[in-house]
Amino acid sequence: MDIIQTILKDSNYHLSLFKKDEINTLRDKVFTKEVRGKESSFVTCIVRDKDIQLKPEEIVRQLFVGRLIDEYDYPKKRLAFEHAVVFGREKKSADIVIFDKDRPDTPYIIVELKKPKLKDGKNQLRSYCNATGAPIGVWTNGEQISHYHRKDPNYFEDITDIPKADQSLEDILSGRFTLKDLIIKDKIANERKSLKDIILEMEDEVLANAGVDVFEEVFKLIFTKLYDEISSKKDKTRIEDFIYDKLDDEERGDYDKLKETLAELDDKRFRVMEFRNTGQTETELYDKIQSLFDKAKEKWPGVFPESASFDLSHSHLAVCVSSLQDIKLFNSNLLVVDEAFEYLVNKSSKGEKGQYFTPRHVIDMCVKMLNPIRGEYMIDTASGSCGFPVHTIFHITNHLFTNAEISEEDKEDVLKVFGIDFDEKSVRVARTLNLIAGDGETNVLHLNSLDYERWNDKEKDRKWLDTYGKGYKRLEKLMVDKDEKKQFQFDVLMANPPFAGDIKESRIIHKYELGFNANGKAQNKVGRDILFIERNLDFLKTGGRMAIVLPQGRFNNTSDKRIREFIAEHARILAVVSLHQNSFKPHTGTKTSVLFVQKWDDELCPKKEDYPIFFAVSEKGGKDNSGDYNFVPNGNGQYKLDKNGHIIVDHDLHNHDGELLDGVAEAFIEFAKTENFSFW
Repeated sequence: MDIIQTILKDSNYHLSLFKKDEINTLRDKVFTKEVRGKESSFVTCIVRDKDIQLKPEEIVRQLFVGRLIDEYDYPKKRLAFEHAVVFGREKKSADIVIFDKDRPDTPYIIVELKKPKLKDGKNQLRSYCNATGAPIGVWTNGEQISHYHRKDPNYFEDITDIPKADQSLEDILSGRFTLKDLIIKDKIANERKSLKDIILEMEDEVLANAGVDVFEEVFKLIFTKLYDEISSKKDKTRIEDFIYDKLDDEERGDYDKLKETLAELDDKRFRVMEFRNTGQTETELYDKIQSLFDKAKEKWPGVFPESASFDLSHSHLAVCVSSLQDIKLFNSNLLVVDEAFEYLVNKSSKGEKGQYFTPRHVIDMCVKMLNPIRGEYMIDTASGSCGFPVHTIFHITNHLFTNAEISEEDKEDVLKVFGIDFDEKSVRVARTLNLIAGDGETNVLHLNSLDYERWNDKEKDRKWLDTYGKGYKRLEKLMVDKDEKKQFQFDVLMANPPFAGDIKESRIIHKYELGFNANGKAQNKVGRDILFIERNLDFLKTGGRMAIVLPQGRFNNTSDKRIREFIAEHARILAVVSLHQNSFKPHTGTKTSVLFVQKWDDELCPKKEDYPIFFAVSEKGGKDNSGDYNFVPNGNGQYKLDKNGHIIVDHDLHNHDGELLDGVAEAFIEFAKTENFSFW
């Protein structure tokens, strides 16, 4: 049995930060001794030069100090473990201290390992740095890591890395930094943090007390950072060509191999990234970031007012830029940006409306099963951050969320994909992602799908038309009757409509068959998701197909029998996939299923009274009971990466391009081909 993994079992410490050879080197040094009649694992400490019993924290400490000596070139004489830090009459001990090279008794860098959670570790680190005057602090639990510059007692500013023995802090802050460096230093891959983790840390550090709208300020920062990355698209092409020539598909999925190879690339002629705190004054930094934001607004209009500016103070902005500057946002599966926006939009009360962002692996399952093809029109009528439309774009064009150019042919197909949502914040997020995925064009519209009668008011609103007019004109072309705005001619529809709260306005209820009971009497209130079922069928042409996420009760409550009969009358039920209980956690534990149907059509889907239906139950939902994602391990205490360099969510809905076992989607495709479905 692997002795290191045995010791780490059930602890909050992991080894995903460390390379295989680092772990193997430590493993080779482990030996056993009898302590109080029991065999225990020991190692001879590199720094203390004595035998130390191996516990989870000690494993991480030995690995980290090995890295300090081998990679950062710190001599042993500058290192100390359990260094005493005095707080008045009280003494505490810092886990690892690196002493100043000119003042051998003065701590220069303090490393905290005792607290396996970031918030606790950062608080401990702050107190140690303030007590000793150390300008640099590091926290790690072996899975995540954070590097900080103690700017003053109030703020810990993120830095890319700690200096090597022959470097200064100034070298780290002001070094030339290109897209190549961003890929090598990417916090998501190196520190195993999510963008949501970093936003939570920013809130803790400055945002909570800044007196600003957190959603708006973080959105401005991400919007600006995306623009900075897209401005280096020529360099991205050079990097991709270089990597393609040097590595095969499997090697490209090995992040350490990727970094090692990229280090050989000469980037002297690359553009220098601008979204960075490089040690200039706070006013200079503010002006630089505001100027970048202004250029982003010009490139992607309609997301922010032209006059919008940062409301953060200059010092708060500096801390936030430092926190975000080493994150590569252009990751092709969108998980990086999406998880952050899910947190922000829910924080701004999205959850109260019962609408939650659909996990990417659920979206990909639906897209794979419905198989949209080039030339088809697709819509999401409750689009949120537009996961279904963006992943449909990925599927039909094979063009991922990168900052590469897209062809005119691809752009034509992209403009056949639509999203509608009634939440203004979500629409702005979705427009940002679609403007980028669609090369500056988008069909994401701020409308209430259910209340289509009121769309006429929007047609008279000049400000609304300036932002959404082009996309709305494209939508009009798909209306059966422009005056009614009820029936459409879409080929594919995918949606996760809000299923909390009822519609009580009789004006809206009277527009829908499902607004009336079996006796033909209008109801006082109707579940929002029930009206969405009927509305979505109206959006589809005959033969069109749909995937819709619904609460489990709609499938088995006796009181909902009429809804099921309504669906069966208008469409063939293709499949029902029961999602895992954790799928929409932490926001809701509501049990849901995805319903797949195809509208009856004489040619594409001839009406039948009796036919087989595909049923599946997901037993591995990709999330734990807390709603955090479960990722696939690679056997070395690290997470496995796919060929795009992304960690892989562990689920059973599809095979993630062969990285996982075949799942629900693959089983359905086999069934669909056997049944001769028109789209397979």
